Amino acid sequence: MTLKKGKVKWFDKIAGYGFISPEDGGLDIYVHKAAIANIKDKSLIAGQDVEFSYRVSFHGPSAEDVIAF
Repeated sequence: MTLKKGKVKWFDKIAGYGFISPEDGGLDIYVHKAAIANIKDKSLIAGQDVEFSYRVSFHGPSAEDVIAF
């Protein structure tokens, strides 16, 4: 599995989801708090660097195995 790099575009801590802008361009990727692998409170901050894998469903791309820096 190849990890992609990106930055958190926005993340709503209360709702538990947000979007990542991939470093290589393309569509923003949905991220749910359950996909965050290395942060206890399962929250991200806008502008934060992340690595992630993703899958595409009929809803669009969703991040998995998100590692925040």
